[in-house]
Amino acid sequence: MTITDLRRDYHRRICEEIVRSPKGYPNFADSDNSASRDIAWGILNRLSYNPKTTEGEPNISGQTAGRLFEKITRDFLEQAFESLSHLRPGKWAYTTQRRISDYYQFEHLSYLDAVIERQPELKAALGTDYVIKPDIVIARYPVSDAEINLEGLILGEADSVATLTPLRGTNNVRPILHASISCKWTVRSDRSQNARTEALNLIRNRKGHLPHIAVVTPEPLSTRIASLALGTGDLDCVYHIALPELKDATKEINNQDQLDMLNTLIDGRRLRDISDLPFDLVI
Repeated sequence: MTITDLRRDYHRRICEEIVRSPKGYPNFADSDNSASRDIAWGILNRLSYNPKTTEGEPNISGQTAGRLFEKITRDFLEQAFESLSHLRPGKWAYTTQRRISDYYQFEHLSYLDAVIERQPELKAALGTDYVIKPDIVIARYPVSDAEINLEGLILGEADSVATLTPLRGTNNVRPILHASISCKWTVRSDRSQNARTEALNLIRNRKGHLPHIAVVTPEPLSTRIASLALGTGDLDCVYHIALPELKDATKEINNQDQLDMLNTLIDGRRLRDISDLPFDLVI
């Protein structure tokens, strides 16, 4: 399948499994904001989808929508990233809600966590927020010496080099965290900002290279996307599930403030389409 095919199927699953309009507007729009409602409808119209109503099809909770969004996005990324395996070979794992202490760069946090659990006074002082569970995790498994030597002798049996790199399976058995991706069905509250908190934890607590850190969202309002996308580099980038459709829908309602901000985010390399993410993960 092409990336276009995968993107189309991604939208189909989101629309069929998550999007509803129980109150006359899509459930990723803000009921109190007319621009949000209009842009959300504009996106769905361009995706050729008419969301289900409560008649014969009950609405789903925000928590359920979030979990489904994580799963569908993970599936898309797995298929798309694997299709680019010739550009970034390796054995990869794609999971949701897994602790970062399971990965090489953050395994020391599991030891710290064990100590804190035995000493309540440390738990009260330090908390446990540093052991986060990203919505989606992509990780690479270490490789054997046989794989390293597949196309010619690189490491000999008597060699005493490359003894600390985590990529080599003789040095490390834990998967290496490659990407941490946060999925935000809406960007409407302070809870959305926990993506930044998670990013700062990844940056500050790692021992090794920094994984890709990204956010994926269908949020209709560019001014709200800006609350995550603008600023310093704690996030690599924010990815919209349908950026060209968002731009056309924003133009259609003739809201200059939203359009100006959208162009600022795109031109400033802070907002991209979901189809860009698999390619960016190859870097």
